[in-house]
Amino acid sequence: MIYMDNAATTKIKDSVLREMMPYFTDFYGNASSIYSLGQKSRAAIENSRIKIANILNVAPSEIYFTSSGSEADNWAIKETLKEGEINHIISSKIEHPAVLNSLKYLEKKGHKIDLLDVDRYGFVDLDELREKIDDKTNLVSIMSANNEIGTIEPIEEIAEICKEHGVLFHTDAVQAFGNIDIDLSNKNIDMWSMSGHKIGAPKGVGILYIKDGTKINSFINGGSQERDMRASTENVAYIVGLAKAVEDAYNNLEKNTEYTENLRNYMLEKLLKIDKVLLNGPRDKRLPGNINISIENLKPQTLVQYLDMFDICVSQGSACAAGSIEPSYVLSAIGRDKDLSLSTIRISLNSDNTKEECDFVVDKLKDGIKKFSY
Repeated sequence: MIYMDNAATTKIKDSVLREMMPYFTDFYGNASSIYSLGQKSRAAIENSRIKIANILNVAPSEIYFTSSGSEADNWAIKETLKEGEINHIISSKIEHPAVLNSLKYLEKKGHKIDLLDVDRYGFVDLDELREKIDDKTNLVSIMSANNEIGTIEPIEEIAEICKEHGVLFHTDAVQAFGNIDIDLSNKNIDMWSMSGHKIGAPKGVGILYIKDGTKINSFINGGSQERDMRASTENVAYIVGLAKAVEDAYNNLEKNTEYTENLRNYMLEKLLKIDKVLLNGPRDKRLPGNINISIENLKPQTLVQYLDMFDICVSQGSACAAGSIEPSYVLSAIGRDKDLSLSTIRISLNSDNTKEECDFVVDKLKDGIKKFSY
């Protein structure tokens, strides 16, 4: 199996699984229980919170565990509304569906939503952001890095603009964490989302960082978990696994990023020599493992299925939009026409991939393009 769809999900790391196992078998107590078995679960949760907070350079009280990045995005966007008012939220046209569909929901409720344009590489226009902010704006939400084309947005500049105007700033960092250096202590970020399954933790656990003092309501009502902010019996094993994955990602960031970026550039150079292949997104300032290409006159579903015959896993776009017959809204936003937007393959590498795998996949892509292009 050659797996090159790491932007969709990653394999659980062995080190993470080992850390999790005792909390499935031995230390299975409910963390809200006062007896010792339950308190071992409580200690595991709080130790995980401290470990993650130290890595991000924030206070443990600012880390909240969620079931996913999508939940974290929904919480940040929906629960910072000013009650009894028409709220104004600014985002971009290339956000993840967890953000865009939350905004559509709020728009139906009567709130004002502005989506910023992006240039042909996927970068937001900072001047347009400044123009859109007014005295009714209470939130800006811009992703740290795009899940389809890998564009790394100028988050520090965006956060500074928001601070200057007294506006809350949230960023979806689901694709960014583990791929770029993140230190929240020196950034004017009020809320920050991530998801464990993008960095070798299991599916079903994530984080919402909420800067102390940020006015935000609880998201799930019920018990007193997560300091009365998110009710639900805690998923102890997954939280422990997430903390280990965060630690591993942090400790190996420089080495893995350099390796993956070099591998991406090696593969990309080979791909761009193939006739009819076009790169989407920037050459620089993109996620280290991201390759997003459009192939003229080709149906990507056919190519993905052809590659699958050789046990090669790539995506025809975002995993959240797989199977859609509509053109990618991200590619439409950067100016690709409908045909090219529908003829797209996303390859996402990580440090587990090799040059030999890249060579094999490029050869099979060449064969598939010759076979299926029209």
